[in-house]
Amino acid sequence: MKRKQPEQPVGAAVTQLRGGQGHPFGSLKSYIPLCGTEFQLYRSMREALPVLDAAITKLVRLVGGFTVTCPQGQEGLQHFLRTVPCGRAQFGIHSFLSAYLDSLLLYGRAIGEMVVAGGQLAALCWGDVSALQIEEGASPLDVTICGPDERGCLRPLPYQHLLLLTTLNPEPANPYGVSLLRSMPFLSDILLKIYHTLGVNWERAGNVRYAVVCKPTGDSFERTAAASHAETIAKEWSAAMQDSKNGVVRDFVAVGDVSVKVIGADGPILDSEIPVRQLLEQLVAKTGLPPFLLGLSWSSTERMSRQQADLLTSELWAIRRAVEPALERICTLWLRLSGFACTPTVVWDEISLQDLTEEAQAGYVRAQTAQLEREMNKE
Repeated sequence: MKRKQPEQPVGAAVTQLRGGQGHPFGSLKSYIPLCGTEFQLYRSMREALPVLDAAITKLVRLVGGFTVTCPQGQEGLQHFLRTVPCGRAQFGIHSFLSAYLDSLLLYGRAIGEMVVAGGQLAALCWGDVSALQIEEGASPLDVTICGPDERGCLRPLPYQHLLLLTTLNPEPANPYGVSLLRSMPFLSDILLKIYHTLGVNWERAGNVRYAVVCKPTGDSFERTAAASHAETIAKEWSAAMQDSKNGVVRDFVAVGDVSVKVIGADGPILDSEIPVRQLLEQLVAKTGLPPFLLGLSWSSTERMSRQQADLLTSELWAIRRAVEPALERICTLWLRLSGFACTPTVVWDEISLQDLTEEAQAGYVRAQTAQLEREMNKE
């Protein structure tokens, strides 16, 4: 009877030392990262290109303010919204909203926290979205926000019902929102290269370098003394340039065939107006703002048309609709902790982008139309 051979161990099908690649949590597959690698890129783009910084700031300002109405506790709620601490020496709901919108537009998502102390809503704070991750639950409606603990490990934050999370234009493959600066890195890189090249070229053209060339004749003695002649010319030229820096006019005198040329004078500086404008047009189109609002006067008669104002108004209302649920949660929590069961309503300020004269003229025409309609109905 043959003796049964022991089974040989089966080798691993994949490399055993490689961790999970889908997310930084190898053993917790319910975690989905927020892809934080682009945060530094968006911050760098905003710092490098003033037009992008101005676009985000303008959109935050154009969103405007709001008021909240409710059947009960109206006065106390208004006082809370005016005086609530928001951190960073900021007070008031509008300060919180400005920082919240800034993060939403820059990163595509914004995080906030409602601080409860002594049984009352005491403060509002906004957080750093780059330090947070999301854990999906059993259904797409269940999400848990996770942050670093005292050891630096990501753990679910303890009071999820006090956290505010808003995403901008979420996609099916990316439910965490997309930044306003998405699709801009490629064009921004080209634009920065042009700006850098302009600086280098103007430094070359502004800080002129000279080439002093001395050609010896066919005399054997002069060819032998060429090195000493070149050294003497170099000293005299250096002394003349040094005196020029001090405001002293000094002539340069040399014997022989000596020529002075400007280094790089034969290379003209390329015209950058057309390529820079083409790149800026693409970047500005992504923001949805008219060029003149960003300081780009491409036309002597630049003004906002009615169609541009309508489109910009629709963009601003889309941003308002994104942050309105967070504002309603803040007001609802204050009302519940204050003993009121009513539902608050956020009333946004009117967006005024048209010229006041045109608005007055339009109101006058509407009043005339209404009067004519009443007269026709009487007949």
